[in-house]
Amino acid sequence: MTFRVSALHHVALPVSDLERSRQFYREVMGLAEIERPAAFDFRGAWFALGDGQLHLIERRGGTLRVDKPVDSRDVHFALRVDDFDATLAHLRAAGYRDDLPVDHPLWVKWNRRPNAGFPQIFILDPDRHVIELNAAG
Repeated sequence: MTFRVSALHHVALPVSDLERSRQFYREVMGLAEIERPAAFDFRGAWFALGDGQLHLIERRGGTLRVDKPVDSRDVHFALRVDDFDATLAHLRAAGYRDDLPVDHPLWVKWNRRPNAGFPQIFILDPDRHVIELNAAG
């Protein structure tokens, strides 16, 4: 092998409504927005994500996941959280519930003891990107 991967630098997500997604990632996910170079010829926003970054890219039509439900086997990214119960309570306060139909955009899938070996929560962002939130087992 002639190269070595040292880290995941960023995750880029296409979004249909930049301001709606900005609000979600700031208020629901609690991420800090960071400076984005002005040289781009399209709208977007960047957020700090631990040692990496999350890049939102405004794109007509957003994602190909339109109308798809939470699916932990589909493309997703995972964020480690410090407190599983506090995270679940925060999401519930933001409107996420497990008693909604599974295709509802605010349905939350969670499990304290999944096969992965650590507690997991799965939700959708406003463009139906799947987000996993997990905690140490």
